[in-house]
Amino acid sequence: MDTENLEKAATKIQAWWRGSHVRQTLLQAALRAWAIQCWWRALQARTLEQRRRLALRLYTCQEWAVVKVQAQVRMWQARRRFLQAREAACTIQSHWRWHASQTRGLIQGCYEVKASQLELDIEILVT
Repeated sequence: MDTENLEKAATKIQAWWRGSHVRQTLLQAALRAWAIQCWWRALQARTLEQRRRLALRLYTCQEWAVVKVQAQVRMWQARRRFLQAREAACTIQSHWRWHASQTRGLIQGCYEVKASQLELDIEILVT
């Protein structure tokens, strides 16, 4: 083999070696980039899930607060209606008792106290 052929062969071997080395380096860089991207996507997914859970927790707390306020308002309204109904019933009963005592019958009479006994003359009028 002459020098020219040796140089061409050496150049081809060097080119192959450089190409293999560059391809190996690029492959390693691509694998490292892929690993970093996977880590970043997992981190982003975790962060997004945490935000979603926090938003859901806040929404749930707000909904429960609304439910509690509504329950308190409904209880207050029911109690107010009950107290109004009770007051109305007491008023009606009071008026009815007064009316019944006025119209049930009139007790009229006279009494006289004597020394040893009480004489009563009672007349009951029922209308």
